[in-house]
Amino acid sequence: MRVLIFNVKYSENLGDGLLAECLETALSEYPDMQVETIDLAGRTGYGTTHSRRQLAIRALHVLPAFARRLAVKAMLRSKLEKLAQDWSAKIQNADAVVVGGGNLFQDDDLNFPLKIGTLLDCIRKSGKPLAIYAVGVSGNWSPEAHQLFGRLNATSLIHLSVRDDLALQHWKRHFPSGVSPIVLPDPGLLTRSLPHASLGGENRSLPAMAGICVTDPVILQRHAGGPASDIALKSVDEYRVLIRQLIADGYRVRLFCNGAREDQAFAERLLNEKTMLAYKAKNWLDLAERPEKPEELIDILRSVSVVLAHRLHACIAAYSLAIPHVGLGWDPKVASFFRAVGRETFFAAGPSATPAQIASLIKMAEDNSVGDVRRDTTLAAAAAGIETLYAALSVTHPRTSRTKLLVDSSG
Repeated sequence: MRVLIFNVKYSENLGDGLLAECLETALSEYPDMQVETIDLAGRTGYGTTHSRRQLAIRALHVLPAFARRLAVKAMLRSKLEKLAQDWSAKIQNADAVVVGGGNLFQDDDLNFPLKIGTLLDCIRKSGKPLAIYAVGVSGNWSPEAHQLFGRLNATSLIHLSVRDDLALQHWKRHFPSGVSPIVLPDPGLLTRSLPHASLGGENRSLPAMAGICVTDPVILQRHAGGPASDIALKSVDEYRVLIRQLIADGYRVRLFCNGAREDQAFAERLLNEKTMLAYKAKNWLDLAERPEKPEELIDILRSVSVVLAHRLHACIAAYSLAIPHVGLGWDPKVASFFRAVGRETFFAAGPSATPAQIASLIKMAEDNSVGDVRRDTTLAAAAAGIETLYAALSVTHPRTSRTKLLVDSSG
């Protein structure tokens, strides 16, 4: 059975690559499955994101919302026409299509709605069965985004799942009269099962090495799903205060990013200060090279004894690899993950998330094992989710046994 998976596998944010590889690898283990992952932005490999992406992000950031939507539509129009042709040809030669995982059902100035809407049109025309798997869902959609995502109703939908209770709540609000999704864990939780991850065994990092996954505050502000007041660690000064505190507590500090160039540039900016340069000269502080492939991000995570991150999949991968970690607030999806795995204690958000409080959480996290029974149960549930997807896909082959779910597109 030939299955196409659509997500953003080749995003510079390697969390997307991690979850895509987890899903692709797990589904490919079934001998009757031939799996190909297609990037919704048209990228064909890691490191192929346009070099002017950072400039475009900052330009969009200063525009009002209506102007950003118009700009995104203009930028994507001709590209989506070409992608639709390519996607249609590939879908015609496939037996089924999967969309997932990742936070794909979000209205980021119509970026994802336009891409998903175009894809749904291609799937509808082909008549091929569609599975929506373990996706994230944002809370606020514009009317146009709702209409684009609502094209699901015209497809042969055979499976519908979201990644957590927050996504379920949002989906039900967007589609109050449609079929209710089931909740299946994020495929990124299978990181420890990737071939590269299994080669390294357990975490072998030196003690008291704090890894700070740096995120450009402009990105946090532009894509946050909550109020700006919830964003923790959102300035150069706050990062530097935290670094000083950690070093005073006896930690060596490694700055790294999830792969995005703008995050790496922000990390380099952090170092450009007299005290930071002095720490670097004495080997108390360093900056990892920007990872360009998921396995390079895994290597960075394994090089530290505790991880601090805004990025959801840095936290998810650390959890899968049993590396202590602390999450930082900026979007409800991060808080939702920490609730789902019972690690609310190690999540910092809002005005109370001072550098001093974050430093204390890092120490507390390192002193507490991640490898408990609940983690084993969570990772087993992620593996079982793949089995559920496989079962749904298998029912559609041969095609005469296809079923259809309906999603209400009103509301």
